[in-house]
Amino acid sequence: MPDTSGSFYITTNIYDGVNMFRESIKVLDCSIRDGGLLNKHKFSFELVQKVYKALAAAGVDYMEAGYKNSDQLFSREEFGPWKFCDDDLLWKMKEGVENGPKVSVMADIGRADMSKVKPKSESPYDMVRVACYARDIDKCIAMVNEFHDLGYETTINIMAASRDCGPELDEALDQVEKESKTDVLYLVDSFGYFYQENIDKLAKRYKRWVKTKKLGFHGHNNQQLAFSNTIQAIINNVDYLDCTIYGIGRGAGNCSTELLLGFLKNPKFDIRPVLDIIASDFIPMQKEQNLEWGYIIPQMITGIFNSHPEEAIKFRKGNDRENYRAFWMQISGQ
Repeated sequence: MPDTSGSFYITTNIYDGVNMFRESIKVLDCSIRDGGLLNKHKFSFELVQKVYKALAAAGVDYMEAGYKNSDQLFSREEFGPWKFCDDDLLWKMKEGVENGPKVSVMADIGRADMSKVKPKSESPYDMVRVACYARDIDKCIAMVNEFHDLGYETTINIMAASRDCGPELDEALDQVEKESKTDVLYLVDSFGYFYQENIDKLAKRYKRWVKTKKLGFHGHNNQQLAFSNTIQAIINNVDYLDCTIYGIGRGAGNCSTELLLGFLKNPKFDIRPVLDIIASDFIPMQKEQNLEWGYIIPQMITGIFNSHPEEAIKFRKGNDRENYRAFWMQISGQ
């Protein structure tokens, strides 16, 4: 029997043949970007900088700070600063942090002012991620290629793969391989609908079409499967793994950063700074600001029926918010 009495014991666990220590694995924490969908990106600067410092101490590879959207399209009075991620704000966020995570931003098709985007050599952020549906892959590729030519790392995140899973998905994957300059292609479980066998099949399908890009995975926790589906992605040699602190994110939230770091058991990661900030900031913030995220029954129901999480969010704002049977009937059409 192995000696488990030491303070640092790494199990060999059941995942024989899965190299959780492979250097190609990159952990991308998108707490502030995805969590910003809960409060219109109005996190305080102090909290975001504290998150950046915690992730630096934890050894996380990337932190996604928010969106790179134009203030000609969105009001700065309605939305907080992380909706826009101005360069000066990101430079300030990084001040005094050595060996911090690379900084990522998300750019929506048609919502970023490309005339104000500087080359990577003059920019505080390192990666730009563009999310799109399969039907918009042409526009997505054009935008990603523009950011690539400015020197940024890039990803294409094809959303709603659980719905757009017919020939249109194969066509989009083919275009990503042949026409895009992206570094990473993401498989996204937008509605928390997938099980592990779906991840296995889709990862293999993506790899049949896409030979020259890395793969990433972004899971939602509607059915409490974001973590296990991320493990399945690791088994399928997916390298870029999204997560959020305490699972924060719209609706059911995401794979928890603390769970993922605990699973990887790689000495490069230190879970303790993440645990600290959960206790000091995330749990109090959830209570004080009345922010609802994580596994709840209405989000479970939307996951089962492959429905958008906004339907559950809208239901939870109504007077009959605990009538789960009624919501089931509504979503199922029964």
